[in-house]
Amino acid sequence: MSKRHSAKYKLDRRMGENIWGRPKSPVNSRSYGPGQHGQRRKNKVSDFGLQLRAKQKLKGYYGNLTEKQFSLTYKEAARRKGSSSENLIGLLESRLDAIVYRAKFTPTVFAARQFVNHGHVQVNGKRVNIASYKVKVGDIVQVRERSRNMALVLEALQLAERDVPDYIEVDAKAMTAKSIRTPSLADVPYPVKMEPNLVVEFYAS
Repeated sequence: MSKRHSAKYKLDRRMGENIWGRPKSPVNSRSYGPGQHGQRRKNKVSDFGLQLRAKQKLKGYYGNLTEKQFSLTYKEAARRKGSSSENLIGLLESRLDAIVYRAKFTPTVFAARQFVNHGHVQVNGKRVNIASYKVKVGDIVQVRERSRNMALVLEALQLAERDVPDYIEVDAKAMTAKSIRTPSLADVPYPVKMEPNLVVEFYAS
């Protein structure tokens, strides 16, 4: 099993949830955690434990971001006006790799990061190879012409397990995606419940 698949499935089992809604997730058949103690009775989780779990789940969902990347995103969200938890979701969803994933140009967010890093994506006609690049409302994200027939892209476009959310406008033929608006938590099609309010509490405590 590749490192990418291993990391993805390990997070699913640790959380006991199918984080990305994938049909091959091990928790579809085993909902307990990994390791020899995975089936032990769970004790009541503290407030800190709940906050930590919420952070690890959200951080892992976006391709297992580093703690530094995630904490910097939180700080930016806290600096902005309005709800910090809603700002956090908006910032995470504006990442270039997240847009590529949402537009169904790649089958997983892990693949989206690699796809961007390898130079297969343009933003407003210019090649961008930084996965954390912030896509602004109105920006046009496009798969480079020579990359459109890659097996990875063709596989992703056929996936029936997820739909493109309405805050992104996709032209599958031209392989373009346009950010229409900044989404709120309720707009984002997470397969499991995300609790950014607990993430805010984690960093604020």
